[in-house]
Amino acid sequence: MFREKVELKDLEQMDPEYRDLLTRVVTIQADCEIGGPHLYAKDILPSAPTKTDQLLVARTASEELDHYRKIARVAGDFGVDVSFVLSWPNQERYLEAFRGTINTWEDFAVFGFLIDRVGRYQLEEFFGCSYQPLTDILPIIIKEEIGHVGYGESKTAELAAKGEESREKVQAALDRWYVKALDMFGRSDSTRDQRYIYWGLKRRTNAQARQEFIREVDPLIEKLGLRVPDPIQGRQYL
Repeated sequence: MFREKVELKDLEQMDPEYRDLLTRVVTIQADCEIGGPHLYAKDILPSAPTKTDQLLVARTASEELDHYRKIARVAGDFGVDVSFVLSWPNQERYLEAFRGTINTWEDFAVFGFLIDRVGRYQLEEFFGCSYQPLTDILPIIIKEEIGHVGYGESKTAELAAKGEESREKVQAALDRWYVKALDMFGRSDSTRDQRYIYWGLKRRTNAQARQEFIREVDPLIEKLGLRVPDPIQGRQYL
């Protein structure tokens, strides 16, 4: 198990596998950060029910753009250009959760509640990771990501409490996004995640992280008076 701290100046001496894995993980993370605003900003921002909601949607999008900028800078410092993800069509995103569009507030709320929460899990993998420049940018990013999750959770609760019709729409959105959230962790039998762990770039296997997410989020769903969706139906990665 690799336990050393790697600075930018050390990368040239590292095993090629380390650089390849680091390149992959920062590229996917950059794509995820920019992918959210590309899903919802066009339709959700102008349709906000209140000026406060509009401000919060705009702030969420701008913070995600800044997260992309920070990740892109880390990548660029060791010669990896991730700017191509800025203009990618949504359907070409690395993760299925970021393909398509979001045009209802039920979907936007549940996206924040579930998908941004997975984003927090993804970022937490890098806490204390072997590549020090990646660790260094995390505190502010994760603090803001937690804010996005909180807003999504509160809007989900608000919409679920508005009446039966609204609750059914929220439940339908939950059914759509729950399996996408579980798929974001990747395959349970992945061999690549073992290499990430070996090199100190991640802390948990895909299966471990997914189970921790389920243990956290299922009670929250039930607390809102909603039904926990089937964790298998519609899944792409088991």
